Amino acid sequence: MATATDRTTPAIYLHPSDNICVAARTLDAGLKLDIAATTITLSSLIKIGHKIAIAPIAKGSFVYKYGQIIGTATCDIAPGDHVHSHNLTNGDFVRDYAKSQAIPAALPPITDRTFLGYRRADGKAGTRNYIAVISTVNCSASVSKYIANRFDQSILKDYPSIDGVIALKHGGGCGLQYGGLQHQILARTLGGMAKHPNIGGFLLIGLGCENAPMGYLLDSQKLIQIDGNKRNMPPVLSMQDLGGTAKTVEAGIRMLGELLPKAADVKRVPIPASEIILGTNCGGSDGNSGVTCNPALGVASDLLVRCGGTTALAETTEIYGAEHLLTRRARTPEVADKLLERIDWWLWHTKMYGVEIDNNPSVGNKEGGLTTIAEKSLGAVAKTGTTALEEVYHYAEPMTAKGFVVMDTPGFDPPSVTGLVAGGANVVVFTTGRGSCFGCKPVPSIKVASNTPMYERMIDDMDINSGEVLHGQSLEAAGQEIFEKILSVASGEKTKSEQHGIGDEEFVPWQVGPTL
Repeated sequence: MATATDRTTPAIYLHPSDNICVAARTLDAGLKLDIAATTITLSSLIKIGHKIAIAPIAKGSFVYKYGQIIGTATCDIAPGDHVHSHNLTNGDFVRDYAKSQAIPAALPPITDRTFLGYRRADGKAGTRNYIAVISTVNCSASVSKYIANRFDQSILKDYPSIDGVIALKHGGGCGLQYGGLQHQILARTLGGMAKHPNIGGFLLIGLGCENAPMGYLLDSQKLIQIDGNKRNMPPVLSMQDLGGTAKTVEAGIRMLGELLPKAADVKRVPIPASEIILGTNCGGSDGNSGVTCNPALGVASDLLVRCGGTTALAETTEIYGAEHLLTRRARTPEVADKLLERIDWWLWHTKMYGVEIDNNPSVGNKEGGLTTIAEKSLGAVAKTGTTALEEVYHYAEPMTAKGFVVMDTPGFDPPSVTGLVAGGANVVVFTTGRGSCFGCKPVPSIKVASNTPMYERMIDDMDINSGEVLHGQSLEAAGQEIFEKILSVASGEKTKSEQHGIGDEEFVPWQVGPTL
């Protein structure tokens, strides 16, 4: 059987139950492969990451990858044939959820790993030190940007411990139901960012007449600090009360000028790795993402959990089709039910708009070899490692549990990571097969490539190449490399996206429901 440990292996055979293998590089038509105790001849050119039948697959039969069903054949498929959208569909198949019937045993603890971070007054651990100008509504977005832009490097050079002044602006905040789901999500997101340990100080700016008023945000997110009989208000500006754009900008600049010395008065100190909350995300995935970078991240996730930390899986639309692998690992049946309730909500939500979740694999995903949502999801959940599922959170809810958790987010990268960060993630690892240039201020985003050709092509944006797994590197070694990078970046090492300054435009709160 061909394995990933053979550097000359042209294709990877992942599981004894599989009836396909995955190309480890682009393979020419007519090439003979000795794989899975048989010899097949490729009937066409097969691109890296794409699937090849290794046995006859009859029309209507299931196609297996990772030892799991990824869809149904729409016609007869011969050994050596390319298996993709032209002959494979997601279909409908029953999954056994087996709630909490395979809870993994605890892994041996790791107690001696630390990072250099910022210990905040509330006890939380930060990995960066930003000041945020937070727009409560789109109407104040430009003003927030104008204020933040005034604090460039010429001013910040006197405050080396401050990583930057960022404007967290967005397209919502009005045209929504007061107190409704969209309002609750926005408030949680803005509140989570204001209280985030990577934010050393913040300023809130509203227009004044929006449907998401400042008072609701302050009260619902407990941004007003009670000290005895005294209510300590955070810095807040209303454009209408101040008299418009120019006056609000000048007032904001004065307020930030006062915040700078306070925010700069911090030093990095050793902090246990148990206080890392890792947000995991994948974007621009390909057929090898579930073979290399995602399971390697799973190894790193296990190492972090062994340290007592938290690793969070998101993108619920990219869990669908693989949720049964998580429900059986759930700590309790109630936790499993929370995940299934979110899956059911998404099925209802997408159906209401005439959308099918199986449309999730993008054009780029399919070009990279992914065919169905089940295949994409099975590869995506490999980021979680092997430990028990401890909790399931709604979008932007504070993540307080230790261990492996899930947060309900859409699959679109900016709102997904925005939710993770608002929920407390202080480091993000972002895996990609097609190539992503994502960043997410105020949290560092580590980019991990699934294959070497893309890594070399986009080396200015990639931090780690897990494509070496296709050429002999063990998943354990690849995962250890990611884990060490997490600690180094948490301690201040700049990621490629940070070096480029990416992350100002990627704050995108999830908007659910109608715009009124």
